[in-house]
Amino acid sequence: MIGRAAVLALGLVTLAACSGQEADSDRPITSREFPRADRPVAAVTSNEFSTEDQRDDLGEAQVVMDLAQIRAGTSVADIGAGEGYYTVRLAERVGARGRVLAQDIDAGTIQRLGQRVERERLDNVSIKTGAPDDPRLPANSFDRVFLVHMYHEVGEPYAFLWRLRPALKAGGQVVVVDIDRPADQHGMPPQLLFCEFAAVGFRLAEFVRRPELNGYYAQFEAVGPRPAPGQIKPCKSAIGKTGTQ
Repeated sequence: MIGRAAVLALGLVTLAACSGQEADSDRPITSREFPRADRPVAAVTSNEFSTEDQRDDLGEAQVVMDLAQIRAGTSVADIGAGEGYYTVRLAERVGARGRVLAQDIDAGTIQRLGQRVERERLDNVSIKTGAPDDPRLPANSFDRVFLVHMYHEVGEPYAFLWRLRPALKAGGQVVVVDIDRPADQHGMPPQLLFCEFAAVGFRLAEFVRRPELNGYYAQFEAVGPRPAPGQIKPCKSAIGKTGTQ
């Protein structure tokens, strides 16, 4: 009887494990130790948020770089760099003593970005291919990490932020620029953004809404130890309704 009970218990455990694997079959294997995000994810429809001239007319990059305190000698990672709008402007701002790492996950975009960097002779810029759940940044390397109009496209935010965090130097911060609207409409409700960052051990350092951005600017700093993946408490999308402050 004991033997039959043990076999039955083992079978139930195995069935539960298989069911769990099936439930996560739509997720990258590299993300399955992290909680599933309770929110929709925007489809990647374009790597251009707007034309560069339109963005410069609003003064977008200047406002963001000023808020982020980007100066000569700063090291910056531009994640989801796209065609390089921020990359080239960051390169000019940080100068020869600074460094910019431009990262994207699309092979065609990376190729075009490389051609632009070469054409404009940006000697302080390097390029790297990332993964959807891992920016693949070198550890202890950056004063600032930029996530501009791209965080709503991150389908595995807990894995992504967990793997991003070690790339920050002491005192380094993550900058997010986005729009206050649902994630599947190419935006991110601020309260949900705050919650997802907090779940991985980040603290909000600054938050402002600016007309030049057609949205908001948020800046985060790492605090305390990085939680183990299994210790991360997922956020409920209901807390992230738009219109919150």
